[in-house]
Amino acid sequence: MELKNLSLVGNRGALARLLQWVNLRPEEGERTWLMFAFYTTVSIGLRWAEDSTVALFLDEYGAGPLPWMYIASAFMSVGLVVVYSWLQRIFPLRWVIVAIAPCMVLPLILIVSLRGNIHISYLTVILVFLLRLWVDALYVINDLNTSIVANQLFNIREIKRTYPLVSSGLLVADVISGFSLPWLLQFMKLEQVILIACAMIMLGAGILSYLSNHYRAAFPDAPQRRIPEEQSSRHRRLQTPLRNYTTYLFAFVGLLQIIGLLVDFQYLRELNLSLNSRDLASFLGLFGGIVGLCELMTQWFISSRLIERFGVFITAALLPIAVGFVVPGAITLVNLFPALQSQGFFWGLVGLKFSDELLRYTFVVSSGPVLYQPIPERIRSHTQTLSGGTAEAIATGLAGLLILLTLFCGGRVFPSELQKWVLVMETVLIATACLYVVGALRSRYVDLLVLSAERGELSAANVGLRFFKQGVVKALSEKGNATDKSSCIELLAQIDPQGASQVLAPLLIKLPPDLQRQSLEVMLTGDANPMDALEVRSLLEQPQGAVDPEVFALALRYVWLADDNPNLSLLEEYLQPRHHSLIRATASALILRQGTPLQKVAATKTMRRMLTHKQERERVNGVRALREAVYLQALRIYIPNLLHDESLRVRCAVLEMIAATHSEEYYSALLGALYYKSTRSTAMRALIKLENEALDMLLKLATNTYKPEVVRMYAWRTIAQISTLEAMETLWLHLEKSWGATRHHILRSLLKINKQPEINSVDRFHHSRVESLIEQELKFLSEIYAAYIDFQQPDILENHQSDRIMVIGSLLQRSLRELEIDVRERLLLLLRLLYSPEKMQAAAFNIRSQSGANLAQGLEILDHTINLPTKSLILNIFDRRSPQEKLQYLTEAGLAKHQQMPVSDRIRRLLTLNNFLSDWCLACCFHFAQISRIRLTIHEILVALRHPTGFVREAAIAYLSVASHRVLLELLPKLQQDAHPLIAAQVKELMQKYSVNNHTN
Repeated sequence: MELKNLSLVGNRGALARLLQWVNLRPEEGERTWLMFAFYTTVSIGLRWAEDSTVALFLDEYGAGPLPWMYIASAFMSVGLVVVYSWLQRIFPLRWVIVAIAPCMVLPLILIVSLRGNIHISYLTVILVFLLRLWVDALYVINDLNTSIVANQLFNIREIKRTYPLVSSGLLVADVISGFSLPWLLQFMKLEQVILIACAMIMLGAGILSYLSNHYRAAFPDAPQRRIPEEQSSRHRRLQTPLRNYTTYLFAFVGLLQIIGLLVDFQYLRELNLSLNSRDLASFLGLFGGIVGLCELMTQWFISSRLIERFGVFITAALLPIAVGFVVPGAITLVNLFPALQSQGFFWGLVGLKFSDELLRYTFVVSSGPVLYQPIPERIRSHTQTLSGGTAEAIATGLAGLLILLTLFCGGRVFPSELQKWVLVMETVLIATACLYVVGALRSRYVDLLVLSAERGELSAANVGLRFFKQGVVKALSEKGNATDKSSCIELLAQIDPQGASQVLAPLLIKLPPDLQRQSLEVMLTGDANPMDALEVRSLLEQPQGAVDPEVFALALRYVWLADDNPNLSLLEEYLQPRHHSLIRATASALILRQGTPLQKVAATKTMRRMLTHKQERERVNGVRALREAVYLQALRIYIPNLLHDESLRVRCAVLEMIAATHSEEYYSALLGALYYKSTRSTAMRALIKLENEALDMLLKLATNTYKPEVVRMYAWRTIAQISTLEAMETLWLHLEKSWGATRHHILRSLLKINKQPEINSVDRFHHSRVESLIEQELKFLSEIYAAYIDFQQPDILENHQSDRIMVIGSLLQRSLRELEIDVRERLLLLLRLLYSPEKMQAAAFNIRSQSGANLAQGLEILDHTINLPTKSLILNIFDRRSPQEKLQYLTEAGLAKHQQMPVSDRIRRLLTLNNFLSDWCLACCFHFAQISRIRLTIHEILVALRHPTGFVREAAIAYLSVASHRVLLELLPKLQQDAHPLIAAQVKELMQKYSVNNHTN
């Protein structure tokens, strides 16, 4: 039966089905419903208060003073936001979020009471103004408070699913308050409605108090100012990108607020011209109810899925696109027809308000808290308070000034029939700016997310070569840290190895010995220049003992290699025993390279004495000097003994010499040195110098499954560091052919090339190959999940009473889980080939974390980094979902065709994939087949008997001991040849059991 026909929620309750419909997970349900209840209750009260105060305000003042209201509201909101932020520094956050609503409601009750008891007309008018002003401030604080609470309760991935439902509380409030307000007004005055609204807000504060107490761990116990200062030090490198990000976030929030207020002013002005106060309140309520229903359906069933599918930035851009371009374009089109002009502009503004409300309170509200998630948690609420709340307040004031200026100037500049279009055009311009800010936010979002994960890496910058060389000269000439100067020389060698000698040669005489040695080694990697040799010769002219012997030997070599016609008789002087062994060895090697036959005889005698000397230093320096000899001649006979020298330094020097002189007969010694940790790094450097010459023998070693795993791994790493096209193509070819640990080693090796590959380091051809490998890994995951599900069937293990099958079954399931972890690791490595290494490193670190918040952050980085067709699948695979859910996603994507199998068929299916399975999983399959009496083919058994891993062979033999005694008796004498201790003990026990003669056929 197909998996899609197996409902994963068929046996669950109504609540579980409801959670699935609204795109929630069970562990998120309680928090989300409590947040929803709190926000809905408070929003109903606020909506009643808002509509009532708007009606009172318009009845007293009309629409004309609305810009002044916006300006006053800006100052009021800024002041309250500053107070709110200050409270977070004095009291714990949990106290602040609970107490802020009652503290805001008390002045509202006081103002309503005063208005009912004061009969002085001008004071009554002032109180109406204050009433409307305070309700606006309540809205700002409540939205800010709700957003902060949500960011504390949910991580970055959860909030995408949960906040659309939480914010839909406002929409439910629109519906309830919109349809209930006209009914309430039939029985009471507007002032009494406001008092009932205050009671609803207090009820919502009680729900929030319970929520914050129940999830106390989500809120910091200490005020922000009491958090130790040292904790903030790890965020210092975030300051600049964080400042840039919050600036754009500030602009985004502000521009959206300006758009909303421009639309709101035009909408209310048109309504005020047509309706009285009671009809206006009823119309606002009915309009809010209708809009609320549309918003509610969008928020419950569309918003969270659309945000997960397209991301927060595309959904956040829908409002400026619709309000700034689509609806104004429609209004303009309608007004081209004279018959529609009388009512066209009015209903166009109603449509504009409808679009603004629908998109603002669905997609924008749902996306808002997500935009604050990249900010480090310690400073998130404080930043959100200042940037979010202050931005809205300042934008409100700016919108008021803009409207006043437009009304003042528009009447003098534009004809009366065009004045109403001025604000529409301003809305279009601000929406355009808002779209630009969304694009800027998107480019900085993931970068800040990576930095806040604190796993980013520095990348090298491109520098001008001439200015860089001047900087190196300055750095080496001045006083400073020797380590910094060494780094300058190393960087110069990487950037301009051929021109390094021109920079370093004049500075040699002034440098300390360590830097002289490093500089000469860098200069010798390029061609020796006769002009630079004059500067180097000054080192040779120094008094004896004034120059370090190693530096003297390097200088000697450089000078003689730079001279086209060297006078080698001068070198014979340096063969005398009074000179340092390194100087004698260097002179001998140079003479063996270019000297006369008699000179070569003398040099050979000197070298022979050094290679057989009792002192380690003599032997090491003699071998090092041989690296420069063109022909080893009579000295070749000493190499076998030197390869087994008691000194590690001597053995390593011999390995380097073999590569330098291309002594093919000793290449096997280089491969042998990979087996030992002490000589491995030296052997790798030597093999890398051989380049393509070493490729075949390294490949033969790397693909030999009977060799130790660690040796094969270093063979692949060595191939990766051979900087030839042939080596690179070899890696890519075997990446596609290999599986399991081998593929892991090759991926690691590819990623080590040039430290880390950048995005453009994988061309389009290799990009498609990596995509194919990712799909291949996903298909294999479907096999793992299918097997895991089949082995989870309740009747499988219950049908066997043996405790042993229970143990082996659990071990098999555990091996499948570990196999899934291996595949996920390979997926991360494949993604690092395609995308920014620092982003993928940050994502991988967080995904591996046990913390749900860290996992969510890692998934968010992946969501905004990768653009593969399989992106949604990859995110679901890395998310904490059940194997059933993951297999369902793979089946729906066409990467799996799952059919439930009997356990015997599933074991046989797994064994057909033996090349893909880990050794432990393969052994578990045989043990399970043994204990369950599952019939396997001869081919499957023989493949396991030839397996390079001992415990896999042991499992196959154990299976044979149960499945076929005859075949086992035939094979036992041959199995005695297996040297593995586990197999030897097993074979001995079986031979004793079956009384087989202990001999080999």
